[in-house]
Parts: sequence; C-alpha cells; structure tokens
Amino acid sequence: MSRYSISLFIILLPLLVVGQSKPIDLQAKDTVEYKQEYGLRVGADLSRLIFSFADEDYTGLELVGDYRLTQKLYLAAELGNETKTQNEDLGGTDLYSYKTAGSYIKAGIDINTYENWFGMNNAITIGGRYAVASFSQTLNDYQIFDSNRYYNPGFLPGSEPNVEYNGLSASWLEFVVGVKAELFANIFIGMSARMGFLVTNKEDERFPNLWIPGFNKVTDGSNFGVSYNYTLSYFIPLYKKSNKKKPTTEVQEP
Repeated sequence: MSRYSISLFIILLPLLVVGQSKPIDLQAKDTVEYKQEYGLRVGADLSRLIFSFADEDYTGLELVGDYRLTQKLYLAAELGNETKTQNEDLGGTDLYSYKTAGSYIKAGIDINTYENWFGMNNAITIGGRYAVASFSQTLNDYQIFDSNRYYNPGFLPGSEPNVEYNGLSASWLEFVVGVKAELFANIFIGMSARMGFLVTNKEDERFPNLWIPGFNKVTDGSNFGVSYNYTLSYFIPLYKKSNKKKPTTEVQEP
C-alpha cells in the first residue's frame, strides 16, 4: 500500500510544483454585466407655456427631444412656434408697434460631461445647433416725426398701418450649455442657455427683422443673440447596452 502511495506522490509532484509557480488571485472577479438604457427623450419648454398664460402679447410652444447614440453623445432637436407683439418708444412716445409670428426648428448634438454613478442618468451637457426660422412681421401702427410744422413739430400717425411683411427667414448657429436631472423614474427637469450667431437674415427692405422666433431680439449692428429654455421631459427606453468599464492599471510590486 505504501508503495502505491509513494508512486502516486511522485506522479502528482510535478503538477503541484507547476500549480504553485502561478500567482494566486485572491480578489473576486466581478462577473455582473452592467447595462444602461438607450432611447428617446421628449418633452416641452415650460417657460414658453407659462409666458403664454401670463403675457397677453406672447404665445409660444416649444417641443424638445434627444436620442442617445453612445454613453456620452446625444442627437438633439427643438421645434417651436412663437407669436409676439412689441412696442418701441422714445422718451415716452410710441414710435411703432409690430407683431412677429412664425416657426423654427433646431438640430444638433449634446455631449454629456457628467460622470454618473451606475443607475443615474443626470447630465451636464455642451453642444451645438443649426437653426432655421420662417416668419412674418406686421407693422401695426407707427409714428413719423414731422419737422415741417412751424408751431408744433412732432410725431404724426403713419398713413399705412397694419402692413404685413411675409416670406421672412433666418438661420443661425447656437452654442448650448445645459443640465438635466432625473426627478422620478424616466422624468427629467432641465434647463439650457444658448448663444446664437446669425448666419442668414432675410428681411424686407421697408422694415427690418427686430425679433426672430427661436432667436429672440435682434441687436442693431450685431449678429449675436441669447435664448434659454426650461424643460420637462420623459424618457422612452428602447433597448439596453453594456456599460464598458474603464480598464484599471495594476501596480506590480518590485
């Protein structure tokens, strides 16, 4: 019996030596596959809805949406319609009143710069848009300064009120900075600030484009404009993808 035991020990001895020559990994391997949801997020701008109820001279609606392409990259777009009546005055004297009405669409990308914990979907984004707008302007009434009256020079009512200028258009580029936070499951609140630069501005030679839907006020002598939105949106999950972990570098002892 002892002879067989000695023979078995001699046979297993090389295997034991080889086994001991390999390092023993005492750390448990993480075999859980983490997956993140991808899909479409749609919503509306709350500020335009609030102003539509609070301001009788304004009516507007903007729909927003984005689609997740990668862990950080999103396709994004906004579609809106606005109507706004404004007055311009000089020293308490109304110079003219006009109404702008039209639609716009913006499309581009957002990049999420925020490192979420697993299961979180908050975002701090930077991105860009290309936007186009089509609109009309109506010159409701206006005043003309008359200096020919000897005793009482001043402003006189214009002779052609309610003149409508159609076929107006504009396009611009936007730099966008925004944040989104998940309030409840798949429900997000967000806001963004936008700096626009006019690329094209088709206007009537008789009356300039003073306000553009989606771009806001046009400043004389400048192509820059500022806009913003506050959004409430809902995420529609379509599929899941594995979240690739960043490789960790092991420090080897000398």
